[in-house]
Amino acid sequence: MNWQEFTALLVLATAMSFSPGPNTTLSTALAANGGLPRAMRFVIAVPVGWTLLLLLCAAGVGALVVAAPSLRWAIKAFGVGYLLWLAWKLGRGASLGQADGARLNVGFKQGVLLQFLNIKAWLLALTLVAGWIAGQPDALRRLAIVAPVMLLYAFVSNLTYAVAGALLRHWLAQGQRLLWFNRLMGAVLVLTAWWMLSV
Repeated sequence: MNWQEFTALLVLATAMSFSPGPNTTLSTALAANGGLPRAMRFVIAVPVGWTLLLLLCAAGVGALVVAAPSLRWAIKAFGVGYLLWLAWKLGRGASLGQADGARLNVGFKQGVLLQFLNIKAWLLALTLVAGWIAGQPDALRRLAIVAPVMLLYAFVSNLTYAVAGALLRHWLAQGQRLLWFNRLMGAVLVLTAWWMLSV
């Protein structure tokens, strides 16, 4: 992989990892409601799940998803349903801890599994495999470069959003601020679900 390809990889990783999506929204909401230590299970789960998804796509499962529209729609349907359920649960939390990970039922295992229902994660994994790995004579070496880079970006982006949520925690504890924050985060999840249906 030459430096131009690696630079393009970093640009794509930055744009996709730091743009709002279900992972970053949940990282923010979990930390705002339950504190940074509580959100860390999810923050760590995202890169683990996403790396597993990338490895599956590189092994050919991604091509199966692209070739079978019904499978793609099933992933979308489950993903949209799960995001809407999370949005509903989150939007009801009016006090610190009430809408935390226990109420949302989003921990490490759920964070890993969410990656397989996240169409944004699938699109990124498929893009990386098609653009940087598949058909290349040094495909395994390229995968050994792409996977750690993306793992690092997934971790740093979700940690950044979680820290932002944790910093807002005390401010949100006053009055109805947390309720409106949770409703806003729920609305972002609903918009993400709507976007998932349109791609």
